[in-house]
Amino acid sequence: MTDNRTVAAIDCGTNSIRLLIASADTHGRLVEQARDLELVRLGQGVDAAGAFHPAALERTFAACRTFAQTIAEHHCEEVRFVATSAARDVSNRDEFFTGVREALGVDAEVIPGTEEASLSFAGAMSGIEVNEEPVLVIDCGGGSTELVVGCGNQIESQVSLNIGSVRLRERFLNDDPPTADQIDQARSYVRAMLDKCSVDVAAARTVVGVAGTVTSLSAIHQNLKEYDRAKVHRSVLTADQVSHLADKLLSSTVDEVEQMGPLKRRRAEVLCGGALIIDEVCHRATAGELIVSETDILDGMALAMLAEGN
Repeated sequence: MTDNRTVAAIDCGTNSIRLLIASADTHGRLVEQARDLELVRLGQGVDAAGAFHPAALERTFAACRTFAQTIAEHHCEEVRFVATSAARDVSNRDEFFTGVREALGVDAEVIPGTEEASLSFAGAMSGIEVNEEPVLVIDCGGGSTELVVGCGNQIESQVSLNIGSVRLRERFLNDDPPTADQIDQARSYVRAMLDKCSVDVAAARTVVGVAGTVTSLSAIHQNLKEYDRAKVHRSVLTADQVSHLADKLLSSTVDEVEQMGPLKRRRAEVLCGGALIIDEVCHRATAGELIVSETDILDGMALAMLAEGN
């Protein structure tokens, strides 16, 4: 059945805020109308201060006002705004809620990591065909990393870990480039989190990565001068290639990272932290390669909204 409605999904993470406007075709597949991303670094200093920085809030609200114009132009019938890791950890959430409501006219939802993981898995699987199961989906964000293992549309295990690209950069990887000691401390921390997590990474026969860290790694590996979603989506990185990229990023200055591919400054500043996390997860996986997906939590949100409308 065709859902003639147009919906808007907004994912507000620690480093980026993103918008997807979509409808559904006769087979229930998403038809993308618009997709946008702003790197607002909402989680600036949250790990240390436990509160949103005023400048980070204003950057986020400015992006919301821009998104509101796009949503109005597409006559969206439903808008859902979800906030993830950074918004779980702060003392001044009410200020954030008020600003989002004023800019977009909707209430922000701070969703738990388990729901974030489920939506990311659904979104990833909507855009990737896999031959071997179970599948591990890795969603490495700025403040948290979700690991989900499942077969078909059925999730078998999932976890949300309090590690992300911004969090690692601010907590451990302080120098530019990070020192060997800082890198060792960051790796030890990530390994300890993975040792304790309930998801059996090694059991996965296929590994899929979503979100900005893995898509940026793919773009750098392909030597893209301009970002091309079609070339990034369904591209493949071997575990060795991921390790090489992580080592390269961790040994480079932010200025050097920014020149490696079509990267915005706020992505280049934290990419080494995200790459370290992806490297550590891939090292534990037995699949040997990482499939990169451009479909993610936004697609999962839109699919759920459209399904509820039928």
